[in-house]
Amino acid sequence: MSDDVGASLRSLRKQRGISQRELAKLCGVTHSSLSLIEQGKVSPSVSSLKKILNAFSMSVGDFFTMDLDSQEQIFYSADDLVDIASGDISFKLVGANRPNRALAFMVEQYLPGADTGQAMITHYGEEAGFIVEGEIEVIVGSTARRLGPGESYYFKTSVPHRFRNIGDAPCKIISCATPGKAF
Repeated sequence: MSDDVGASLRSLRKQRGISQRELAKLCGVTHSSLSLIEQGKVSPSVSSLKKILNAFSMSVGDFFTMDLDSQEQIFYSADDLVDIASGDISFKLVGANRPNRALAFMVEQYLPGADTGQAMITHYGEEAGFIVEGEIEVIVGSTARRLGPGESYYFKTSVPHRFRNIGDAPCKIISCATPGKAF
C-alpha cells in the first residue's frame, strides 16, 4: 500500500506543479520523509498523510478515491456539487472531482444562527464572496461587518476569520478561495 500512496502523492504533487521541497515547507513534513514516502520506502502515518493532503486542501477520503488519469469534467448539474460542510452550513463545491483544481468555487448557505464556530479559521490563500440573499456577519481579524445582498468581501485567509448568520433568514453566498500554490 505504501507504494500506491507514495506514487499517488508524487503524481498529485507533479500535477499541481509543486517541488518536493515546496510541499515539505507547506505541510511541515521533512523533505527527506516526503521523498521516502513518494519512493514507497516508508508508509506515512495517518497524521503525516493528513498534513501533506492539507497542503492540497484534500481529505484522506478524496485522496484514496481520486483518479489522476481521468478526463476532467467541464459542466456540473446541481446534483454534481459536493457538499463539504454539515449541519446548518452548506458549502457546495463546484469541481470537487478535479485533481488540478486551482480554486474552490462554492455556493454557500448559512441557516439562521449558523456559525463557522468560536475558533477563527485560518489557511493559506485568499477568499472572496458575493452575498446573493440574506445577511451574514463576516469577521476578519479584528474587523467585523454585516453584509447583505449585492455586497462582497475579499481577504487573505491567513488572517483569522469567521462567518455568522445573525439574521432571521438563510444567507446564500457565491464564494471562491485559493489556498496559494498548494491547491
